[in-house]
Amino acid sequence: MGPAVSFQIGERVVYPNHGVGTIENISTRSFGPRTERFYLLKLAANSLTVMVPFSHVGDVGLRKVTRHSEIQRVLDFLSGGHCQTCADWKNRFKENSEKMRVGALIEIAEVMKGLLTQQRDKPLSFREKKMLDRARHMLLNEVSSSRGASLDEAAGVLRKALSKAQLPFPEPL
Repeated sequence: MGPAVSFQIGERVVYPNHGVGTIENISTRSFGPRTERFYLLKLAANSLTVMVPFSHVGDVGLRKVTRHSEIQRVLDFLSGGHCQTCADWKNRFKENSEKMRVGALIEIAEVMKGLLTQQRDKPLSFREKKMLDRARHMLLNEVSSSRGASLDEAAGVLRKALSKAQLPFPEPL
């Protein structure tokens, strides 16, 4: 049985928690009597190559880059959407980790906006700062990919959306 979503060589995809990458190749490996097909994915951020078995595409959440029209929804949320966060940092961290793992762009935006809102009241823990940085990185790369814009242009778009909610665009760690 193949994956619900299939990708072509050269296609840009999102690997949750790691960001945008390109399908470099599709290969087949044999394990005894079994053969498994793999996507060979090159991540844009650090040029790492990852092999994702076809049978695990759903498990790891590999997905197509968010469409341009959906990006506007994310920007609208950042500029005006209400943000709910758990008061208890352990629950908040667990909830945010799950959103990052699932990897839908709107959820990554929720994590970033929630952490930025939290940061206004009190400093974030080291783990939350790292998560904020990861969310920033993923949003930046996907907005850039989806719009065919440079990272600087994408940062400008995100900065403008967040400023409407009186929130700063986070600086990289």
